[in-house]
Amino acid sequence: MNDIIRTVASVIEGEHNAIANMANIASVLYHSLEGINWVGFYLVDGNELVLGPFHGKVACIRIGMGRGVCGTAAESRQTIIVPDVDAFPGHIACDSASRSEIVVPMIKDNRVVGVLDLDSPHLGRFTEEDAAIFEAVRDLVVEGSDWLMVNGR
Repeated sequence: MNDIIRTVASVIEGEHNAIANMANIASVLYHSLEGINWVGFYLVDGNELVLGPFHGKVACIRIGMGRGVCGTAAESRQTIIVPDVDAFPGHIACDSASRSEIVVPMIKDNRVVGVLDLDSPHLGRFTEEDAAIFEAVRDLVVEGSDWLMVNGR
């Protein structure tokens, strides 16, 4: 898994556009991990998360803060691992094939700017080790990207 962190670091090295970096990171994760059916980013837009770069099937476009796993992770500012999405109150089913999920909030200058979201068709797919790796990936994109390029900010 440390190979993933090295790969992401090398792919985004020297590039500061947040959208470009998120697009390549979604691709690296989607094509490098087993048992994954969706990887992507949602970006804060007012009181909502709006779909950003991703790999996988068509996804929900807008998610309210505090709604579903993504909105809950953004609001709580903490990584959330859901072993069984059917057991998560208020889960939003964008793809009925997804059975487990992990969402990592992205914080820049003490503001939530988005989330990194990964789904799996397998129950219990994500671990604390996965969380640490995805948080390291999140840190690379947050610290290495120019967030002025997102939403005109």
